[in-house]
Amino acid sequence: MTDTAPAATDRFEIRAPHRELLDQVLDRWSLAVLNELCDAPARFSTLRRAIPAVTQKSLTATLRRLERNGIVERVVLSTRPVAVEYRITPLGKTLRPPVDVILAWAYEHMPRIEDARRRFDDAMDETPRAGEGS
Repeated sequence: MTDTAPAATDRFEIRAPHRELLDQVLDRWSLAVLNELCDAPARFSTLRRAIPAVTQKSLTATLRRLERNGIVERVVLSTRPVAVEYRITPLGKTLRPPVDVILAWAYEHMPRIEDARRRFDDAMDETPRAGEGS
């Protein structure tokens, strides 16, 4: 059996609701937000400073998606002026172990992945493109 031949019991299938959830909580900005909120609750402006590449619009959309999925909660603070703070929920904290496993896998296999990318890119550079003369 080869590495790519799945065993009958090891079927890899992600159904629509699961795919939607994974798309919403494991995207680029969600992981960055969760990384920040794992340490401590934070206000919007603090998150913007901690993740400088994210736009205000993207951060707002990310926080809303995470809140909708029960991963983050939005807490209105009774201060003057009123402030809002974002906190990771107990459900959100349960994401840490599986994300850590994926990160460990990536760390372990990164040299092989980089090698595969290099081989792919080299092969693409050598392959004539459609419409180019040969």
